[in-house]
Amino acid sequence: MEESGYESVLCVKPDVHVYRIPPRATNRGYRAAEWQLDQPSWSGRLRITAKGQMAYIKLEDRTSGELFAQAPVDQFPGTAVESVTDSSRYFVIRIEDGNGRRAFIGIGFGDRGDAFDFNVALQDHFKWVKQQCEFAKQAQNPDQGPKLDLGFKEGQTIKLNIANMKKKEGAAGNPRVRPASTGGLSLLPPPPGGKTSTLIPPPGEQLAVGGSLVQPTVAPSSDQLPARPSQAQAGSSSDLSTVFPHVTSGKALPRLGQRKEDEALLSWPVFGA
Repeated sequence: MEESGYESVLCVKPDVHVYRIPPRATNRGYRAAEWQLDQPSWSGRLRITAKGQMAYIKLEDRTSGELFAQAPVDQFPGTAVESVTDSSRYFVIRIEDGNGRRAFIGIGFGDRGDAFDFNVALQDHFKWVKQQCEFAKQAQNPDQGPKLDLGFKEGQTIKLNIANMKKKEGAAGNPRVRPASTGGLSLLPPPPGGKTSTLIPPPGEQLAVGGSLVQPTVAPSSDQLPARPSQAQAGSSSDLSTVFPHVTSGKALPRLGQRKEDEALLSWPVFGA
């Protein structure tokens, strides 16, 4: 994979200490207890940058940003960065100068969270480098990658379970039968406890009652109603004598509230004087 032309910052920690470490006598690893932790050789800022596949651990001055030492890292974990065996806050890094000289120094953080971020930043970078290498290989040889076969094998079947297609219990049992229309207007059954209302169709149409056609009876209009007696006729005593034969002419007319009493008097026997 080609190196990119820009440099990215992966992690910055403002407080880091540098220690001189004795030569490692055995292969058991480095121990931070042997470094004189109360007397660091240098203190400053740590910054991890990345350019392409390479990562760089830079030790810089807190105020001016002047570079104190730099450790290029080509893989992690590896010989460029190693953890100590007795603590999680201390590491051994391999620094290099521009002339090709190398040296191993110890670095330490006062907070375990800073040491954890330092470790994770390097892990994430080289995990990304590994993925980019795999993508580049697949792009060069696309036929060598695994192929996805979505076809059915011989004798393989599938089963579809669609819940919406299931019918409810009793839904198809006894469907309601609607009465067929005979051409006219059909009457709906009256509601329970209600009064039956008569529907009068438009002129020229017939009602369908009980399966037979019935010609509706048209109520007489106002012109066909019998004429009412005039006010003069209503005040005549001769007309009232036909209705109330026991009332003599010239007397006052009975009140409406006494109509029932007058009707009862008609049924009494009359004794002659």
